[in-house]
Amino acid sequence: MFTANPGSMKVDLIKNRRRLKLCDSLTPQALNPDFLLARAVAGGDIAALGELYVKHHRQVYAVCFNMTRNAAEAEDLTQDVFVHLVRKIGSYRGESRFSTWLHRLTVNLVLMHMRRPLRREQPTLDGDNVQSIVPRLKERVPVQITDRIALQLAVSQLPRGCRAVFVLFAIAGYKHDEIAKLLGCSEGTSKSQLHRARTKLKQMLRPRLA
Repeated sequence: MFTANPGSMKVDLIKNRRRLKLCDSLTPQALNPDFLLARAVAGGDIAALGELYVKHHRQVYAVCFNMTRNAAEAEDLTQDVFVHLVRKIGSYRGESRFSTWLHRLTVNLVLMHMRRPLRREQPTLDGDNVQSIVPRLKERVPVQITDRIALQLAVSQLPRGCRAVFVLFAIAGYKHDEIAKLLGCSEGTSKSQLHRARTKLKQMLRPRLA
């Protein structure tokens, strides 16, 4: 016949109470995996950004495409949304679903884009072809997209002078004599600003290059 051990039962009861108190102390945010990822992104974790991208890029692309009816714009805007997300992620408090917060962020960004005077006009696709475009985005996940986002963020944080030179030289393809004329400076200044920009970018991106 089984005989209960009062001492053992008391210990188990105490353990169970502790577990219940621990569960009661957990907030809804702490149980939300997207909120935990958002906190990690806010702390500079690019890998967490990659996870959020994998989970939500289809939703973002669909919103962008439905608003622009342009596949190329929707792809670019999807990336822009995740760049913007890094800057705004601190405002997400977990009080609503992350997908709701992200949807609102996406709509606002696309509306700002559509208000710009010059928009790219390219052949559009009908709604039936949306799903054929989405996998192209997935192929870049997570490394290429997060690396690109990290670079864009780093460039945006450069001082104005060296940022202008870096963008004109490394992205737009201008030569130093052309940059000097555009910015009203000497070629030597253009070269030194480019060197400064590259040095700062290496410092900011060093954790990703290690």
